[in-house]
Amino acid sequence: MLKARWGLLQGRGPGWVFYLSLLLLASFVSMGVLAPDELAYGAAQALDFTTLHFGWLYLFATTGFLVFCLGVALSDYGRIRLGAEGEAPEFSYPAWLGMIFSAGMGVGLVFWGVAEPMTHYIEPPLGQAEARTPDAAALGLRYSLFHWGFHQWANFAVVGLAIAYVRFRLQRPGLISETFRSSLGDRVDGPMGHGINVLAVVSTVFGVATTMGLGVIQINSGLDAVAGTGFGTTQQLAILGGVALIFILCSLTPLESGVRHVSNANMLLAAVLLVFVFFAGPSDFITAAMTNAIGEYFSNMMGMSLVMTPYTGEDWVERWTIFYWAWGLSWAPFVGTFIARISRGRTIREFVFGVIGMPVLLSVVWFATFGGSALYLEMFEGVPVGDAVAAEISAGLFLILEHLPFAGILAVLMLVLIVLFVITSANSATFVLGMFTSRGVLVPGRPMRVIWGVVQTLVAGVLLLSGGLAALQTISIVAAFPFMVLMIFMAWSLLKALRIERRQTELHEALLRERLQRMLERNEAHEYHRDEANQP
Repeated sequence: MLKARWGLLQGRGPGWVFYLSLLLLASFVSMGVLAPDELAYGAAQALDFTTLHFGWLYLFATTGFLVFCLGVALSDYGRIRLGAEGEAPEFSYPAWLGMIFSAGMGVGLVFWGVAEPMTHYIEPPLGQAEARTPDAAALGLRYSLFHWGFHQWANFAVVGLAIAYVRFRLQRPGLISETFRSSLGDRVDGPMGHGINVLAVVSTVFGVATTMGLGVIQINSGLDAVAGTGFGTTQQLAILGGVALIFILCSLTPLESGVRHVSNANMLLAAVLLVFVFFAGPSDFITAAMTNAIGEYFSNMMGMSLVMTPYTGEDWVERWTIFYWAWGLSWAPFVGTFIARISRGRTIREFVFGVIGMPVLLSVVWFATFGGSALYLEMFEGVPVGDAVAAEISAGLFLILEHLPFAGILAVLMLVLIVLFVITSANSATFVLGMFTSRGVLVPGRPMRVIWGVVQTLVAGVLLLSGGLAALQTISIVAAFPFMVLMIFMAWSLLKALRIERRQTELHEALLRERLQRMLERNEAHEYHRDEANQP
């Protein structure tokens, strides 16, 4: 009876993917609660093994995904619509971009907007400059743009494009396993497909838990700066519980009235804060630094994409570039599926340039404004932003707000923005996880959303208990590796599916031309015989 009731609420009952995913994540949470030190040690060992032997693969794969997306968009495939021919997009362009950005990297931008440029300023990447010099400042912004630029969003675009194509073009369930049907055939309906979907679920939970953890750390830092609440694991767990209660309640609302409106509020508030800081801060310095960083980013993109340190043994690439790529890869099933869900009716070309274009532009402006303001205060006003970041990596943001007009109001608004970003990300993830574990339905049932909201919260809490930021970074890299390998084959399967469609289209057009030619020939023959018959 209970099973029947669950099936009624869901429309389609949960299957093996749900139970296996829940079992694996429950085991992780149990170990984190009962033996957090052992979990941290095991994760660190897995991290060392992964980065030592496969660090190069993260770099090649992510760069390859960017090349793949651009190639598909600029080819004849770019005209293919993700839906029926002539179908209009489901959401307006501004609303579509707002949901992409909010569900993508909103929390990360707020957390790292000041922290990353300042960290590179006081500890320049790969020894390429002297610490706390103009060269180090330029490197800080250049690498920030690189880590939040085209490569990162290409990860999301690959998964999103594959899901949207099979869901809206081929009218199949919106599951990760369905993207492999063109290469694996009906095997995606068996254990192999279940394994792919379980891997996507686990990767998604860890990726979103990482973001929730970063958001909670930043909220804790802001509350400490504004209200003196203190900074530590106890406070962070309390904040996590409060945020979880809000986003789980929000997840019970429909997508159109829940995530959409919250993401619109995100974008509006983020835009207000961005514009205010730009004009209230060192505007001329910001624009000059942004121009310089964009030029250096494009001129050094390939070198930064494939840099390793085999001759020095430094671990900077592992701590920064590989962490970012792995974080993006672990987010890819979630963000990609969510973007696919809201992209019905877009062409492939419009999809690719929308996903890896506008969000990157917004990221550039954000880092130039907040990171540039921090660098200006440090270099020309003597404000110790670098020391604050070195002591507590999330503290720099609220320190620069203290040196702007209406500092108290700004700090409160920034806290609200962070909370909204965390809510949007987690809320969107509950929908996606529900889709993955409800056989691809577009609107998973409320019980399923609540379960995944609780699971995400528990995993984020375990990671905070097991080492805070270091644990978040470690688990992202380790969890992303198997899904990265899957994504390589996913891109190949998508290309194969597009080729099949093109061959079918060409065959269909050839048959139409042949029929038309036969009709013309019959008409000509008929007219000829009629003329012959009419001759005296």
